[in-house]
Amino acid sequence: QMSAPAFRASRRRVGAIHEKVAGQYLETQGYQILDYNFHSRTGEIDIIARDGEYLVFVEVKYRKNTSSGHPLEAVTVTKQKAISKTALYYMKKHGLEYMPVRFDVVGMVDEQVTLIKNAFEFIL
Repeated sequence: QMSAPAFRASRRRVGAIHEKVAGQYLETQGYQILDYNFHSRTGEIDIIARDGEYLVFVEVKYRKNTSSGHPLEAVTVTKQKAISKTALYYMKKHGLEYMPVRFDVVGMVDEQVTLIKNAFEFIL
């Protein structure tokens, strides 16, 4: 039985591995990765990238299998709001308010990667 902090740390490490895999996949799709695991008071964003003219905020969701539903279904409205707020903070911090923005989701089931561009709209 792991302690809660150790469990969170190990989940964080596993998450980081999936985010790197997702990042490599995005690079094959022409994305330029700017940042992994951007944190603010309002939340965190797994990957921040450029895709052409767009600044893209990417949520990475992993599942071993689809028995508990597809990972793309796991991005709730609450999560979308947190990502949107954090994205706004990132843009202000880096002076990027002028850039067009997109929110993508990478769903990973075992080895299979699915990219949903424009998965949700900016909401506060």
